[in-house]
Order: sequence, then structure tokens, then C-alpha cells
Amino acid sequence: MKHVLCFGDSNTHGANPDGGPRFDLSTRWPGVLRRELGEGWWVIEEGCGGRTTVLEDPTEAHRNGSLYLPACLSSHKPLDLVILLLGTNDLKHFFGLNAAEIARGAGSLVDLCRESQAGPDGATPRVLLLAPPPLAPLLGTRYGEMFAGGEEKSRQLGREYASIARDKGCDFLDLEGIVRSSPLDGIHWETAEHAKLGRVVAEAVGRMFS
Repeated sequence: MKHVLCFGDSNTHGANPDGGPRFDLSTRWPGVLRRELGEGWWVIEEGCGGRTTVLEDPTEAHRNGSLYLPACLSSHKPLDLVILLLGTNDLKHFFGLNAAEIARGAGSLVDLCRESQAGPDGATPRVLLLAPPPLAPLLGTRYGEMFAGGEEKSRQLGREYASIARDKGCDFLDLEGIVRSSPLDGIHWETAEHAKLGRVVAEAVGRMFS
């Protein structure tokens, strides 16, 4: 059986854009991925609301992905594949980062995976880096002030993440044009988007291990 770790933020956790309860296991994109891959695969969800790539959020503790990832890799090894989907929270206004700087943070997580020896027989797990989709218009949403200026920067993440993936030699998928952030809050995804992402990632994983 092959083991896949999905390491992400509230969209991997299954946050509902209308502010309701977390989406259930079968709706969340890792659950869709698990169903699409079928027997012979085990998909592990590691999503946390507010998680960043490498940043300490002064308003929420324990959200720095780079600090948690090494222990997470050790806990779940052996891992054949780590899927990284972080960077949206790095767009928060008070961090003041541009898209290239956010992408470099994501690249640091790729390095942590490569250095972990968390793959089968102590090898390096494969890494699939996902570029978060652009934010939807934030004006009038509860996140408008928190993510001020984030819309434009979010549209640049795909290009910058692609560059990082080339430099690191890892697999890459840009979610722009695949997943659409909900107009309800500008940040999170509705049910149909989780379904699309799970299917598209399953296809990518299938190609990686064919």
C-alpha cells in the first residue's frame, strides 16, 4: 500500500466558506482523492486552519508549517508522497510578503520533505507542490481587511511556485483554473471545488506512479 500525506491549511481541513461546520470526510478533497485512488492507497489528512509555510502568526499560535512538518513526517512515515498545499495564509496583509517570497517559503517545505528520510526504507518521499488558487474578490467579506492586497498577489503564486518546483525538481500542479475560491468569503472552497481538486490530484498522482 502506498501512503500519501496531504499537508495544508483550512482548505485541506475542509473549512466551509459559508461559516458552517467543517465539510465531512467524503467531501473534503483528500477524501475525494482517497476514493479516486482506490485500493492500494492510504491518504492522510493534515490540514490546519491558518497554517502558513514558514511564518509565525502573531494572532494564532502553532500555525508555522515548517515547525510542525518534520514531526508530522516522522509520525506518518513511511510516506511515498507528500502533497504540499500552503501559501494562502501567507497572503495576510500584516506579513507584507510578495508572491516570490511566499513561494520560497513553500520551497523550504519541499526541502524539509527531501531531508526527512520519511520515504520507504529511509528514502526521500516524492513531493507534489500545489500552487493555491487565486482569491475571489474580498470586498465585503469577513476577510477583506485581513487579506488586503492579497487578491493581486494570489494571481502571481502559480508562476512563482512553478519556478520553485523547477528549482527543487519536484512535481507541480497550479490550481488556478482548476479550483475557484468561493465568493462567499473569498478564501475557502465550495463542495464542487473539493471534488474537482480530488479528481485532478488523483490523475496527477496516477501519472507520477505509473
